Amino acid sequence: MRGLKLIDRFKSAQVHAFSPPDTSRAKLVDTHFTKIISFASNLKPNKTNFTASEALLLPYGFPTTDLLEPHLDPHLKPLDFVDSLADLYQRFENCSSESQKAALFVEQHALLRSLGDPKLLRRCLRATRQHAVDVQSKVVASAWLRFERREDELVGLSDMECGGFVLECPKAALANGSDPNSVFDCCKCGFGVGSGPFEAINVEEEEFLEMGNESDVSFCVGNEEIKCGRFRIARLSSPFKAMLYGGFEESKKGRIDFSQNGISVEGMRAVEEYSSTKRLDLFSPRSVLELLSFANRFCCEEMKSACDAHLASLVGTIEDALILVEYGLEERANLLVASCLQVLLRKLPGCLYRPKVMKFLCSSETRERLAMLGNANSFLLYYFLSQVAMEESMVAKMTVKLLKRLGECATERWQKALASHQLGCVLLERREFIAAQCYFEAAVEAGHVYSMAGIARAKYKIGQQYSAYKLMSSVISEYKQAGWMYQERSLYNIGKEKISDLSIATEMDPTLSFPYKHRAVAKMEEKQIRDAILEIDKIIGFKLSPDCLESRAWFFIALEDYENAMRDIRVVLTLEPNYMMFGGKVRGDYLVEVLGRMVRQLSQADCWMCLYERWSSVDDIGSLAIIHQMLESDPANSVLRFRQSLLLLRLNCQRAAMRSLRLARNHSTSEYERLVYEGWILYDTGNREEALSRAERSIVIQRSFEAFFLKAYVLADTNLNPESSSCVIQLLEEALKCPSDGLRKGQALNNLGSIYVDCGNLDGAANCYKNALDIKHTRAHQGLARVYHLRNQRKVAHEEMTKLIGRAQNNASAYEKRSEYCDREMAKDDLDMATKLDPLRTYPYRYRAAVLMDDQKDNEAVEELTKPLNFRLDLQMLHLRAAFYDSMGDVTSALRDCQAALCLDPNHTDTLDLYNRAHNLATHK
Repeated sequence: MRGLKLIDRFKSAQVHAFSPPDTSRAKLVDTHFTKIISFASNLKPNKTNFTASEALLLPYGFPTTDLLEPHLDPHLKPLDFVDSLADLYQRFENCSSESQKAALFVEQHALLRSLGDPKLLRRCLRATRQHAVDVQSKVVASAWLRFERREDELVGLSDMECGGFVLECPKAALANGSDPNSVFDCCKCGFGVGSGPFEAINVEEEEFLEMGNESDVSFCVGNEEIKCGRFRIARLSSPFKAMLYGGFEESKKGRIDFSQNGISVEGMRAVEEYSSTKRLDLFSPRSVLELLSFANRFCCEEMKSACDAHLASLVGTIEDALILVEYGLEERANLLVASCLQVLLRKLPGCLYRPKVMKFLCSSETRERLAMLGNANSFLLYYFLSQVAMEESMVAKMTVKLLKRLGECATERWQKALASHQLGCVLLERREFIAAQCYFEAAVEAGHVYSMAGIARAKYKIGQQYSAYKLMSSVISEYKQAGWMYQERSLYNIGKEKISDLSIATEMDPTLSFPYKHRAVAKMEEKQIRDAILEIDKIIGFKLSPDCLESRAWFFIALEDYENAMRDIRVVLTLEPNYMMFGGKVRGDYLVEVLGRMVRQLSQADCWMCLYERWSSVDDIGSLAIIHQMLESDPANSVLRFRQSLLLLRLNCQRAAMRSLRLARNHSTSEYERLVYEGWILYDTGNREEALSRAERSIVIQRSFEAFFLKAYVLADTNLNPESSSCVIQLLEEALKCPSDGLRKGQALNNLGSIYVDCGNLDGAANCYKNALDIKHTRAHQGLARVYHLRNQRKVAHEEMTKLIGRAQNNASAYEKRSEYCDREMAKDDLDMATKLDPLRTYPYRYRAAVLMDDQKDNEAVEELTKPLNFRLDLQMLHLRAAFYDSMGDVTSALRDCQAALCLDPNHTDTLDLYNRAHNLATHK
């Protein structure tokens, strides 16, 4: 079925600058050509020679090993993720305060951010919003959730729309108090002014409103006299009660001079009107602001709350927010300030480029005034703002300022470490090396060992290469060794020692892209271009990142293989549409235009044929490139956008997949089609019920393949019983009756076969898989092999998987699956190959560990799981290692692994059971 728990693991190693659309491309190409030829003639000697066409395509030359350097992760990177997560879970268990729980989830978000799993991060933000008590924290968490979903990409939704769920509702965020369970409810507020929390002002009983109707006292403001009810004014606050009914001389006067109390005639009349009606909608905003100030001076708490809520309901634009937030801060009106912040936050990142907004958000004075307001959680606000700013530009002044504000808000060690480390990374990008080193040192002092790499990098940049080398050598000898340590030291090493460091880095953490890139470029410099491609292919095979694809495109250009170079650049642009090539100097789409002159142009019909070929050979990268080309001439084709999202999910690129899904939704030309794509978006963000509802509404409008497929998929995402399985089968059969293309019908047949297998209908399953293979859905070999295996035809099953391995471009999963149909020794060979092709696949490690455990090689079994856990945090591997420790009698280690696993998924039943058993055992020892 469609990919479920996929991790978006790709990350660019460069800063992406936004460039305005180019309106004179032809002129630019001609200008570039003359400059490039001139540049190419002055290239360094002893490097690969360029032809004229290569010079045109490579205006900045090929990459060189002496200029390559690894990306510094700008997030927290603990030495031992398992220990850190276990410690965090222990604190969760011992925490009773809702606000403290919210703070711990913010810490968890910061800790997990370097893993790049958007679903994990979203869950942290949801939990933060769930447990937040104060209004500002709720506003920030709600806005951050919305920002991560980028709902602004959906045509027709405004920034301040609810979206249907309390969790992200802007109005619910402004309600005082906390109800942790209600945030997951559907929201029925229909966001608008003058409802919800803005009306939640307690009004006195009717009998009070009927008391003291007479106007028995006058307040004089200048020459004007305002008649008021003594009783009604006295009820506004204790000071007024003491003045009008206590021992002060005003209690005996019928006429009180109020000229020196800073209120206008209109303001005093508004006070009298409010004291009588408890209404504010009768007044202008200016009068309500005056009432707010009056209420503050005379401790009229109910009036202040009413004014605060009423003014908060009036904030609708950035201009409103910038004006009213000053009054809110001055008068300490929490709700008004939160409402103003909410408008600004929900318009990110666009409002970052408005000078007045940035002046307000970046100023130290604003942070201090927020602190004076009693907002102890300003760290969350500046954490959000600084992350958005870093995504927009790592070198902008606003990023520096916001990170400095973040540091000023930091109180705990991890907060100080995060703020200092990120500021160090930003200053390093800005080439302010001395300042960067100081902040990295501050982060190390706060306990963040990874910032040592930042210190070394800063030293290296100012010419202290040997000092950087010594520093990283000391890190390797003093701390638990990790791949990033050797990778960093390789920068300051030479010769065989450099190569050795890079090899060790890859062995310890095969997900690090720099060692592959360095080795590939080194081969390129030795004119071993095909070997360079094979080297970079190793990581592209399991971790799709724009920078590695860009490198491979360079190598293909050197071979004058422009079609493959074009393919890789198109995929880069699919992942990041605004990607800048050659170290951020050339737009990717410009390079596509230049390459387009050197490759055969395909018609849309040719593209469809190519797409079928790529799809049938399980060439997901090639398929993405074809779809990108097709979208150039038909950018509003929602069907193609949807196909694109499916491929991106299969390649673990969830963010890009969600962007494609939203574009598919935005470009939908019919209501039934739009509902289907909205259903997939809802499903992918964890809202199954709403996804199902969208599918059903779509079917009512028009019976379509995609609507039936969506409904079947959502229903299948449960523990299927015979009744629900029958329903899913019926839905898939209905889908197959509807018009669609072979690509999707092959997928439906494959899924239908899986359901038949689960129901024990092997003949029906075999027919489905064979029909899928007839329309070149190559993945059906795997399902057919499973059928043969269940029929005890292991040899035939093995042969079926061998066919898939021979036809599939990306076949790590095929080797893994074929291992189930081999004897033990052959299975080990297949699983070793699967690990070689994709070290992120967890089943091979778990299988090998289980075999070692069966052979009573306990320590080797634990080590087999420990190695991948150093670079891939996986729930199943943590659970299995905890079970191994438990069987070995190492209760402490078992508890630690259970706690780390439960920090990733607190509802994992098997781990909870194991944890409770181990905990009881530890307690009774």
